[in-house]
Amino acid sequence: MGYSWHTEQHYSNRNNWLRAGVLGANDGLISVASLLMGLAAANPEWHTLLVTGVAAIVGGAISMAAGEYVSVSSQADTEQADLKKEADELEKNPELELDELTKIYQDRGVDPKTARAVAEQLTANDALAAHARDELGISEVIETNALEAAGASALAFCGGAALPLIVILLFPQSLILWALGISTLIGLALLGFLSAKLGGAPVQPAIIRVVIWGIIALTVTGMIGKSFGVVA
Repeated sequence: MGYSWHTEQHYSNRNNWLRAGVLGANDGLISVASLLMGLAAANPEWHTLLVTGVAAIVGGAISMAAGEYVSVSSQADTEQADLKKEADELEKNPELELDELTKIYQDRGVDPKTARAVAEQLTANDALAAHARDELGISEVIETNALEAAGASALAFCGGAALPLIVILLFPQSLILWALGISTLIGLALLGFLSAKLGGAPVQPAIIRVVIWGIIALTVTGMIGKSFGVVA
């Protein structure tokens, strides 16, 4: 009788770069398109639209990278502080920490004897790793890389923001409002589809939520621009 390996595809290991990438692309597309929509509704010169779009992409990408870097670095600092505290406790009170680990496994449904045996084996192998994973919830899956997240966020922002800038370059000013609105909603729908597929999540809710927020942003900024518009 032969044996076959049973493998399941999981997506949690993609969380770091997927979150940063989706957030960056979504923000780039919505923020730059909304800005240009509001400005275009005020009927400015084409050169003004172009300069504004380029400035928005550069400033937005740097802002996203900086924000993501600071956020992830803060999380990493917190994790390191928790690990240091746990290492100190393991050195000072090893028996109490062993009891604590045993209790964790018991609370998860393992019988006391087996829980104790598991706790002792894991402690003997790598006590800090066992406590980091099972007590603090810190594992290789959720460890974050600040530079990786910042780079992914900045690149994704530029990717999303490139679409409205391309619209400005390709379409005549008389059609820019419609072109910005339609292309942005299509881009958001594709982004929602892609993020859902990469994350193994349902597609429809992902598309609906990004498109709805896109409609709101474009409508509000367009109305603001129109109210302060210049008659050609």
